[in-house]
Amino acid sequence: MPIKAVVWDVDDTIFDYERADRAGMRAHLAVEGLPDGYDTVEQACARWRELTDLHLVRFAAGECDFQGQRRDRVRDFLGQPLGDEDADAYFARHAAHYEAAWVLFPDTVPALDTLGDYRHAVLSNSAFAHQDRKLRALGVRDRFEVLLCAAELGVSKPEPAAFHAACRALRLAPNEIAYVGNEPDIDARGAGEAGLLGIWLDRGGQGGRPELTTITALHELPGLLRGDTRFGAVSGIG
Repeated sequence: MPIKAVVWDVDDTIFDYERADRAGMRAHLAVEGLPDGYDTVEQACARWRELTDLHLVRFAAGECDFQGQRRDRVRDFLGQPLGDEDADAYFARHAAHYEAAWVLFPDTVPALDTLGDYRHAVLSNSAFAHQDRKLRALGVRDRFEVLLCAAELGVSKPEPAAFHAACRALRLAPNEIAYVGNEPDIDARGAGEAGLLGIWLDRGGQGGRPELTTITALHELPGLLRGDTRFGAVSGIG
């Protein structure tokens, strides 16, 4: 059955999260100063990303709510048992710098334009209000007819129920939908196990997962979906 819709991950797939996160934290630390326990800004930025990944996993597993994982990130980053109000204030000051650095990957809009004959949706392991505001700020919210997030669904990727929620929202069968994301297991493998065409966007050329359908840039996606290999080599098909 032909693919009729593309469901997208957001962070580090269509939105350059890593760049914005690092730029935002560097700008934040330039104002706030380097916390105790860090020798360099780069060390602090690396630790912030490590803590972000750690606490988002906790959120996805239902161990905390979305605001709670933000507060815990700040507490662990600063090594201080801050109250909720102080943790929220610190995160908000960081977020202002982070949001000023928001940018889409250069290939995002061209890919959406080229795939204009497909339906589009978003499935994210985040919260609706956060991703809705981000996509609006980036000027692409109207490209997606459905936006689903783990915080509201009560289930997160790679659980099949998360992907099936997107299928129900689009009123399509799993084998009529492609899912594109930057995580090989959470996104591509999870989508494949749920019956969708899971596609790993391996922007860094990491490789090593021949069992997955893989692209290294979004300009390869139209060719993959339409069976036109002019758009680039694709591994793990068939």
